[in-house]
Amino acid sequence: MGLRPTGRYRVRVDAIEVNRRIPFSAMFNFRDVGGYAGHDGRTVRRARLYRSDSLHRIDETDREAFAALGIRTVIDLRRPYEIERDGRGPDFPGLTWRHVAPEHDEWHLWPYQPGSDLARYLADRYADLAETGTAGLAEAVGLIAEAGNGPVVVHCVAGKDRTGTVCALTLAALGVDDETIGADYALSTEAGERFLAWFAGTGQRTPSGLPPLACPPEAITLFLTELRERHGSVEDYLRHAGVTDAQLAALRDHLLE
Repeated sequence: MGLRPTGRYRVRVDAIEVNRRIPFSAMFNFRDVGGYAGHDGRTVRRARLYRSDSLHRIDETDREAFAALGIRTVIDLRRPYEIERDGRGPDFPGLTWRHVAPEHDEWHLWPYQPGSDLARYLADRYADLAETGTAGLAEAVGLIAEAGNGPVVVHCVAGKDRTGTVCALTLAALGVDDETIGADYALSTEAGERFLAWFAGTGQRTPSGLPPLACPPEAITLFLTELRERHGSVEDYLRHAGVTDAQLAALRDHLLE
């Protein structure tokens, strides 16, 4: 914990934090992914795509605030046993829940060694996800691309790794530069710290086996750089995964102002 962006990333994070986080009492990583510059100087639309940690903690305190966002589609990236363990989440009229679980190894099979390069470790985990979870990642991006599904919220458990990968691929396909994508990803570090503080306040023991909750921006930019080296471009990777040219065009049509 405690890793924070520095230098130019710190400046960029400070600039994008304004009006981006949406506060809830028991969700800590819920935020709007819009507002960034994309292709041809067009801006990613606000209030169309959100990212979050697990929605299962929404209670009566937060129901009204969540409903006010007008979200139509929840893309839940959790594994089936995670949903069974924690619960599905909110059930509102007109809200569609889509379960998409990209295939990937459990983190405990590749444990992080404290003191080693965290950005390198995380980039490798995201690369593994991109290689084994192509069908799930393509389905998630395809759902985001369909205008009728929006506004959309995509989430996993912490809202940083699986969610971070889907959002990074989506933003890159929209033409957002890697530095900005890294800064957006880095916002999840403080969200993880808020989650741990909240959890400690419940009197429960901190969950064991958690992957690192810090999000150095270099992790996601390294992942994107190496993905391009393997596939030519993020768009070519998405095509390889199963996203069609029509879906890529639709993604830009309705998510770029």
